[in-house]
Amino acid sequence: MLLIVEQFLNGLQLGVMLFLMSAGLTLVFGIMRVINLAHGSFYMVGAYVAATLVHQSGSFLFGLAGALLVTALLGMVVERVVLQRLYARDHLDQVLATFGLILLFNESTRMIWGRQPLFMDVPDWLSHTVELIPGAPYPSYRLAIIVVGMLVSVFLYLLFTRTRLGMQIRAGASNREMIAALGVNINRLYTLVFGLGALLAGLAGVMAGPILAVESGMGESILILTFVVIVIGGIGSIRGALIAALLVGMVDTLGRAFLPALFRLFLPVAQADGVGASFASMSAYILMAAVLVWRPRGLFPVAGS
Repeated sequence: MLLIVEQFLNGLQLGVMLFLMSAGLTLVFGIMRVINLAHGSFYMVGAYVAATLVHQSGSFLFGLAGALLVTALLGMVVERVVLQRLYARDHLDQVLATFGLILLFNESTRMIWGRQPLFMDVPDWLSHTVELIPGAPYPSYRLAIIVVGMLVSVFLYLLFTRTRLGMQIRAGASNREMIAALGVNINRLYTLVFGLGALLAGLAGVMAGPILAVESGMGESILILTFVVIVIGGIGSIRGALIAALLVGMVDTLGRAFLPALFRLFLPVAQADGVGASFASMSAYILMAAVLVWRPRGLFPVAGS
């Protein structure tokens, strides 16, 4: 029972990380119709900047603030310099250009920080454990990640449903030409949306820094799961991104934890571990296929997507 609770929380934590990544990416594609393969690079840059600032200042919050600022500004610069030239181009051009950005960012991080991974310590005030139920201590930092993800989801809900900017973003996702004809500066809106998406990716990178090694190319692995989340949730849907991220996080984590033991019930141990690990690695993609058979446009498709 205690193991189930722990793995459930681990799945929730992974789901929250995937939501931070997918929320920005689904906005960018839903509104700007740009396939941004370089989204994981902002995750990587956020982790690198945070690790550097934390090492220099000793303050995790200072590193967090600096990383968010840098990734948001970097995202807006990339949108202005690169992506504005791609809006009228087909998706193949966008894929090639943003893949080139991945190579640029990866090599740039190696030039600036070197090839050795960086490590960031968990802040002292989150380095203890909390017993949510007796006998099941859980790291406070991982709980903090879950709380941050929930706060971000509330912030995005309020942004899109209670503010003028959110109304413009939703209108832009439905009909870009009409909102431009109504006098909205669509170029500035695109820049803000892309900056917000980069900021959320950077936030995910900062939160992952104390758990994972900060290294060049770290954004590519989570980017694959991020695209799975977007497809399951529905392109352009923040609500879909949240629910799909939690589903993928749970399926991936629980599959890796329990599928090998399940296969041991009717297979030899060595074979069961191999088969269980293989199925666990495929679990998110099996979930995606099942959802697409049932709902080809995702769980919560946005009108016009």
